[in-house]
Amino acid sequence: MTSTDDGRADEEPPGPDVPPEPEPSAARRGPTWLILGVVAAALLVCCCSALVGLALAWSTGLFHLR
Repeated sequence: MTSTDDGRADEEPPGPDVPPEPEPSAARRGPTWLILGVVAAALLVCCCSALVGLALAWSTGLFHLR
C-alpha cells in the first residue's frame, strides 16, 4: 500500500509556487528587547525605591544605635 513517490517531497527543492522560508529579522527580536527593557525598568524602580526607603529610615534614626 505504498506509492512510488514516497519521500520524494523531502528530496526535491520547492517549486516556484512555494515561497521561501523567511529569514529571522529584527521584528522577530523585537519582543525579546521589549521584555528585557521591562525587566530592567522594574529592577531599576525596585532598587531606587529600596534606596529611598533606606535613606528615609536612616534619616529618621531607625538605624542609629542607642
